[in-house]
Amino acid sequence: MTSHPSATGIRTPGLVRSDAAGECAVRVQGVTRRFGPVLAVDNLSLTVEQGRTVALLGPNGAGKTTTISMLLGLSAPDAGSIEIFGAVPGSATAHASVGAMLQDGGMMPGVLVGELLAMVRSLYATPLALQEAVEIAQLGGLEKRRVDRLSGGQSQRLRLAMALIGDPRLLVLDEPTAAMDVETRRGFWHAMEGFTERGRTILFSTHYLEEADVTADRIVMMARGRVVADGTPSAIKDSVGLRVIRFSIATPGIAGIDALPGAVSATAHGSRVELRCKDSDAALRVLLAARPDAYDIEVAGVALEDAFITITDGIAA
Repeated sequence: MTSHPSATGIRTPGLVRSDAAGECAVRVQGVTRRFGPVLAVDNLSLTVEQGRTVALLGPNGAGKTTTISMLLGLSAPDAGSIEIFGAVPGSATAHASVGAMLQDGGMMPGVLVGELLAMVRSLYATPLALQEAVEIAQLGGLEKRRVDRLSGGQSQRLRLAMALIGDPRLLVLDEPTAAMDVETRRGFWHAMEGFTERGRTILFSTHYLEEADVTADRIVMMARGRVVADGTPSAIKDSVGLRVIRFSIATPGIAGIDALPGAVSATAHGSRVELRCKDSDAALRVLLAARPDAYDIEVAGVALEDAFITITDGIAA
């Protein structure tokens, strides 16, 4: 099992960095960015290879948005270097290679969806067909609607269409599915699968951790401007060394359950109990003897959310 030193100097087992052969889409080397006394990004180094889907996760203030801003050339690092397919962010070469979907940024009121997309499309040498962008972004039937009359989810889908209509090699997405309903989110990620199958690269940030768990090839966790974990979703979940025992109880009350051998914490939701464990085998043996009223027992690995909290707890404080 491979180990890598974390930003705190503690070696985190089970996390594997992406070093496979292939063209580098993003290369960040020793980047630091300050806002007055606030250190937003702290000596960050990161590479993203072409054709990958990478989730950038972290608590508020971790440096994700600042990192994305520098990747897009919207702000410059105080130290270090950034390359997008070998070009400087914000240059004409990088601009042609990158499509961005940001949370903020208004659109011209009064303009029609189809008109706006046609105008953006005209800025690129080899864009997607207008109808293809409309279909990928699930905007069919909205081409003649004014952009200021779109719902929140529809506006997000329009931002996606604007980001991908130039057929970029790298798509940078900041909270891309915010305001989308479940069905639209599912359709969105299905479309993104088609995008990466063509050799394109996606770097996205999200607060939907279950979304990152399912869709990302690789997860990069940040806290206080530093990378604190970097690996596949499975490797990151396994690295915290926790398992979860879930069971129901016939008699209310969980006093003492969290003190079982190997147990870390216990929570109850009605009659359903969740016991987080360092050693689920030891806890389960004692649980069966201590609580004969326990039934419907299942043992599973922790969710990405649990791993996220475990890894970032204390670092982000």
